[in-house]
Amino acid sequence: MKTVYVSDLDGTLLGNNAILCSFSKKVLHKLLERGLQFTVASARSVVSMQVMLKGLNFRLPVIEFNGAFISDFDSGKHEIINSICPDVVESIYKVILEFGCVPFVSSFNGTEDCAYYKDVINDGMRWYLNDRLTNKDRRWRAIEDLTHSFRDRIVCLTVIGHAQQLLELQSAIIEKHGASVETHSIENQYSPGWYWLTIHDYKATKDQAIQTLVENYGLRESEIVVFGDQINDIKMFKIADRAIAVANADAELKRYATLVIGSNTEDSVVKYIHQDFCERIIAN
Repeated sequence: MKTVYVSDLDGTLLGNNAILCSFSKKVLHKLLERGLQFTVASARSVVSMQVMLKGLNFRLPVIEFNGAFISDFDSGKHEIINSICPDVVESIYKVILEFGCVPFVSSFNGTEDCAYYKDVINDGMRWYLNDRLTNKDRRWRAIEDLTHSFRDRIVCLTVIGHAQQLLELQSAIIEKHGASVETHSIENQYSPGWYWLTIHDYKATKDQAIQTLVENYGLRESEIVVFGDQINDIKMFKIADRAIAVANADAELKRYATLVIGSNTEDSVVKYIHQDFCERIIAN
């Protein structure tokens, strides 16, 4: 039986500095050359992935924005797009404004990915914008009216604020559009104290993306092994044959794990994959 390995990025495959260390990159490069079926599933965009995973020869597409896109790593071309219904986007945007928040809007305009912003109203938003601009993320565009971006295919609304405010906003969105969207609220580990609420289409989940991936690439009979650290990984843990949490993972996620390995700062994911992959080669 073939094995497909799928890893989350931040807090899992990456170190605390959001960098894939040279050891992990070198080992992954060698394993991919030997036929390893490996990809990543992240809340990040493929643009961001291309910077930190540069040099890796992915055989499989990557899963970005928690499943909103399934994309070719090298070209960034989207093979699957799960965008939010336009009417739902407009309605949720109004709710966000009612809570005194302003979102970042991520989209695909038919030609390229875009990330729109208008007012930056807190330090959490400022950190994110500065981080992306510092990394020369080509998606970012200042816009006079965020509703003008709704002409694009919207794949994510990102609201940054304090925990309680976002919890109340999330509850209001779920009450109104719970069947149409997928929401996640997670603290930004690189900017403590600031939480991110992300809103996607209901089809934009890591588990659905993985299932689409294995079906479209002739891997339907494969064993699925996943790695994660946050509650937005729970759904992919539920559909995996082996669900592996890193030691620093959220306690709630560990409840769904079949195994807990070392932390993200110890190259634990790559070490596990290397040992498992080599043992399977020997066994066959």
